[in-house]
Amino acid sequence: MGRETSMKFLRSVISFDRLIGYLMVIGFILLYNFNPAPVEFARLKVFDYYQQIKPRDIPPLEKKPVMIVDIDEQSLETVGQWPWPRDKISKLVENAMAMKASLFAFDMVFAEPDGKDIKTVAEGAAGLTPAMKKLLTERTSNDEVLAKTISTSRVVLGQAGRVDETEGTKGPPSKSSVAKRKKTKNALDPEPFTVSFPALVRNIPILEDAAKKNRLAGFGMFNALPDEDGVIRNVPAYFLHEGKFFPALSIEMLRVALGRQTVVIYTNEAGIDGVGITKNFTVKTNNVGRIWPHFSKRDWDKYIPAHELLNGTADPQKIAGRMLILGTSAVGLRDIRSIPTERDIPGVEVHAQIIEVIANQNYLTRPNYANAAEMAFILFGGLAMIILVPWLGAKWTALVFVVTAVGAGGMSWYLFSEEKILLDASYAIISILLIYTVLTYTGYSREEAKRKQTRDAFSKYLAPDQVKAIAENPDALQLGGVQREMTLLFCDVRGFTTISEQFDAIGLTKLINKLLTPLTNVILDRHGTIDKYMGDCIMAFWNAPLDVEKHAYFGCQSALAMMAEMAPLNERLEAEALEDGRKHVPLKVGLGLNSGPAVVGNMGSELRIDYSVLGDTVNLAARLEGQSKAYGVDIVIGETTNSDVPMMATLFLDNIKVKGKTEAVTIYCLVGDEEVAESQGFKTLKQFHDQMIAAYLEQDWNKSIKRLKECRLLCAPYNIDGFYDLYETRILHFQAESPGEDWDGVFVATTK
Repeated sequence: MGRETSMKFLRSVISFDRLIGYLMVIGFILLYNFNPAPVEFARLKVFDYYQQIKPRDIPPLEKKPVMIVDIDEQSLETVGQWPWPRDKISKLVENAMAMKASLFAFDMVFAEPDGKDIKTVAEGAAGLTPAMKKLLTERTSNDEVLAKTISTSRVVLGQAGRVDETEGTKGPPSKSSVAKRKKTKNALDPEPFTVSFPALVRNIPILEDAAKKNRLAGFGMFNALPDEDGVIRNVPAYFLHEGKFFPALSIEMLRVALGRQTVVIYTNEAGIDGVGITKNFTVKTNNVGRIWPHFSKRDWDKYIPAHELLNGTADPQKIAGRMLILGTSAVGLRDIRSIPTERDIPGVEVHAQIIEVIANQNYLTRPNYANAAEMAFILFGGLAMIILVPWLGAKWTALVFVVTAVGAGGMSWYLFSEEKILLDASYAIISILLIYTVLTYTGYSREEAKRKQTRDAFSKYLAPDQVKAIAENPDALQLGGVQREMTLLFCDVRGFTTISEQFDAIGLTKLINKLLTPLTNVILDRHGTIDKYMGDCIMAFWNAPLDVEKHAYFGCQSALAMMAEMAPLNERLEAEALEDGRKHVPLKVGLGLNSGPAVVGNMGSELRIDYSVLGDTVNLAARLEGQSKAYGVDIVIGETTNSDVPMMATLFLDNIKVKGKTEAVTIYCLVGDEEVAESQGFKTLKQFHDQMIAAYLEQDWNKSIKRLKECRLLCAPYNIDGFYDLYETRILHFQAESPGEDWDGVFVATTK
């Protein structure tokens, strides 16, 4: 009895349903560790949503450490279009200092000389007398005026890093005001964690020299790096250029305001451990040196119109004792950003909010244990579903799931709202829900399928009482086979209806046999198995019943050989048609191949057995054959097949949801064997092809069209003109009607 109980328990623990659950738990944990873009995106959106529900409180005026001198629309109307003459910029700084501002910073860079300076205009003007030209050119330039003001004021000039050296300024960069210090013996170096720029866009030398000579001045980098969706969620505290560290604009403003010569990057065994401004004042960062602020909504009270400061009508109470940043909210000057709490916000306010967060210690943190905690929730929640669904049933387990999900979501919200800790429960909740759903559906569908299979299999040759008895115990019915990794091939004649009109029944049969015979031989010669003929269609597979080590390779070789057989076959058929006085319609075929797990074996019953294969891999292979015509290519292969034949000549076709499937799959076309893949013509085509696809997915329609035209010049040997016709039509449509920012590049097929 004890052994029987143990075996029963063991079978329940390792049942098929629970095995699926175990694999799903492992899969979700592995996916979490790989952290693909969709998972990271969903997590960040949850954190964005938290900040939208509970943004940081906007501090009152007396607690605002920084104000924004705003080049707004009214300032542009009052003073004139941007850029303004540098003497007006100088006047802004002078007025700010006169009103007791603690410092004046620039969220911009003066990379070129003042083009509106009368001295510059006079040097290039024609028709001036020598005396007049001398008089004008000997005047103090606007850049000199601004440089003089910088040399006597507490200012922070802006500079920007660039990934393209042609956009930056050569020459020795500004003196670095950032040092580094290891807190422990085994602390890591900060360089690998730091955003690096090969070039800087800097201010003109006269301004830089003035700032370098002024010990009260500094240089800050105003790069704010958004995530892939364009939202700025965190900001690097410093950057790397030519082996030296340079502070972000906000960090440099704090350094200058507090009168420090340098700031210090602290590191420990986990990475970055903050940036020290003074001995007792450290800016908190994550382990890669980024400040993660709790953002507020837009604060219009922080804005001082630039024209008011320029003409002296600005409120002195907003300026005295505060740091000022010169920036712009004018839409035409294109410094509009997105943060979690605002879709469109002036970029200068990002820097202002960073300073507020630092001053008031309103950081968001994602502790080192966050990943472990989230994975533990997936593990234990998933195991709970695996145990409870078979034992308690779907109804009571659903109640357990709801309680668990609400508790986890509530804990995540509590940690954010009360502790400013970012802990994501959404991925784990979705994972557990999917495990619950799959286990529930699998159990239900398996039992229902067994009963139906039993009734269908035996109803015609067993007595009703016997059928009922077996239906009550469907495990007694052993139909099906074994699951194997296989490659499936479907081949179909295009336009077969038109061709069939040329023949009577006997003639059509002979034609089909002439087609199927060479194509069958090709498959059999390359270790394939013919599953069945379906009229003008062939279904074949590899890796059953005998093992075929490189089944995807032999499947692709067969597909190419089948296409090669079509030309001589059509020549013979054309000669026969000419002899019989018939019109010759060339035979054309399309093929689809897919690799993956499938069930193969004796399918059917004791009265009728068919050695066949079934599964999602088979269904997808059939769908891919149908797509060959839609994409204007001869052979379409699935993603797994493509990855198994890296030596062959393949090209990306699309991300597509084929009919009958809810998830997108990546498909490719097979155009040649190893020799073709190594040819220079194909390598060049593939380069332009991949660039065209990348531009298409990035919605860069102009670049995609340009690359498409280059592909057309190279694609003739591969019979894929129809593919480029299709994409040209798509791109022109999207140029006229954008698919939108949330477009994922997936095409939904409406036909098989």
